[in-house]
Amino acid sequence: MFHRLLIANRGEVASRIARACRSLDIQPIGVVSEADADSAWAKEMDEVCCIGPGAPTDSYLRGERILQAAKQMRATAIHPGWGFLAENAQFAALCKQHGVTFVGPSPELMARMGLKSPAKAAMRAAGLPVIPGSDGPLANTEEAARVAAEVGFPVILKADAGGGGRGMRLCHNDAEVRESFALCSTEALANFGSASVYLEKYLAGGRHIEVQVLVDNYGNAIHLGERECSVQRRHQKLTEESPSPALTDDERRELGAMAAEAARRVGYTGAGTIEFLRASPNEEVGPGKLYFMEMNTRLQVEHPVSELVTGIDLAAWQIRIAAGETLDLTQDDIEFRGHAVEARINAEDPTLDFRPSPGTLTKFNFDLSAGPGKLRLDTHLKQGETVPPHYDSLLGKLIAWGETRDEAIATLLAGLQAAQVEGLPTTISLHESVLQSAAFQSGDYDTASIPGWPPVAASN
Repeated sequence: MFHRLLIANRGEVASRIARACRSLDIQPIGVVSEADADSAWAKEMDEVCCIGPGAPTDSYLRGERILQAAKQMRATAIHPGWGFLAENAQFAALCKQHGVTFVGPSPELMARMGLKSPAKAAMRAAGLPVIPGSDGPLANTEEAARVAAEVGFPVILKADAGGGGRGMRLCHNDAEVRESFALCSTEALANFGSASVYLEKYLAGGRHIEVQVLVDNYGNAIHLGERECSVQRRHQKLTEESPSPALTDDERRELGAMAAEAARRVGYTGAGTIEFLRASPNEEVGPGKLYFMEMNTRLQVEHPVSELVTGIDLAAWQIRIAAGETLDLTQDDIEFRGHAVEARINAEDPTLDFRPSPGTLTKFNFDLSAGPGKLRLDTHLKQGETVPPHYDSLLGKLIAWGETRDEAIATLLAGLQAAQVEGLPTTISLHESVLQSAAFQSGDYDTASIPGWPPVAASN
């Protein structure tokens, strides 16, 4: 096992990984930007090293500085968390070159899964169904038009190296495909450094369902169930739950087994997530069918819901696997109990199109005894701290567990209503509206809209 591990991240991510390190008697070592030097989360580390100014491009995205810090502070492993360099194959390769363990899969596997077309090809070969579309990147506009006609409209053009909803164009006819191809390619190059674009059949109103997997270096693979992530804005998740209310027990067993086997067959190691789109029951192509979308070669923001329903510490197992330990859990050892729901609380104003709202938290208090179930708060902040403008707007994640889905929802709602967060706008009111909406409570919702938002104005 590692003695000292450097966390190449900040905020809530760094706090979460530090807790996992301490559970394994590993010293957590941190890196900070100048903007984070006096932050509360930095004090959770045994040592910290300043790696540059506040802008991520001058600090948390500077892999060579992070590696140098690891060497200077005698850390033998680097955990990238999620975001920043977590899925950067070049950084993983740099760590390997210098004899520092990267907590994650191999650079080669990460590179393959980081591009959508190779990832789809690999998962298709591993037995997963993929959304109908081009077999790889499109050579030119004419090929895009031809494939679109074969697949049938509507279609969506996507950046091969993309993510987060950028580099995407929805097309309803041949003219829109021809007009959008060059625009999508240009946007892909500007955002991701690659102009490659591929095409898929657009499935409207589907469900975003992902499966958490753990795979060790010796071919042992298990899954920790699925997460429902269909409450989104601009392809960014807002509320997640496990298990998904859209699946039957037979469907989730089959999906989990397929995902774990696919991860094993492609040579994955560590904690990862395989994401699927469940087509709407009204879809002409494969109604209700689950299609592979992508694999995230890291721990996900929403991993706590899986931890609460299984009792498995994913962050700790991720480190243990990287240290060469055997996964001593079989699928039969995983017991799924109850239901968990998570709300991402962001410093954003949902009434102003989710505009980021950095500032000072004059109040930041949560009552974790609220509600009939159990509450967990993952955060890096304390009352009086200032949220800087340089980074992701996440203030924390409030996660509820209950014996039933209704109990979990009621517990999360009670926790949000009891929260005292002042000094800047947050998404708490949005989550309250979502949880109280008939669509969410019934489990009948999809990615097409945010259930319960915007709120219906009260009549006089």
